[in-house]
Amino acid sequence: MTTEQTLTIREMCDAYDVTPRTLRFYEAKELLFPIREGQKRLFTKRDRARLKLILRGKRFGFTLEELRQLLDLYELDDQQETQLAETYEVAKRHLAEMEDQKAELESAIEDLKQQMEWGRQHLEKLRLQNAG
Repeated sequence: MTTEQTLTIREMCDAYDVTPRTLRFYEAKELLFPIREGQKRLFTKRDRARLKLILRGKRFGFTLEELRQLLDLYELDDQQETQLAETYEVAKRHLAEMEDQKAELESAIEDLKQQMEWGRQHLEKLRLQNAG
């Protein structure tokens, strides 16, 4: 493997806006498998692809265990059919959860706006009473 095909931990951090600690954590969780040369870690094209998927999955609320299981399915010799099918099912669950959270948040926002309006009106009445 030549150095043009690998990135150092610093290059990975710069390229993907992550910390060295994050990369070491993903390595410890067996999500990334850099080449070790003494203390030096060299990340392959495969590691870069996996990191992109990890970061995207984390953004969508996937757990690290879900991501590890989905990434491990890549190794099956079925042109990623199993991996894609499982990813789709996990994504459906997360989308439903996100939509529920969005609805709850929209409701809470509306309630807060109503309470703020009530407070504004009562504050205005108090100020008028105290001014007069």
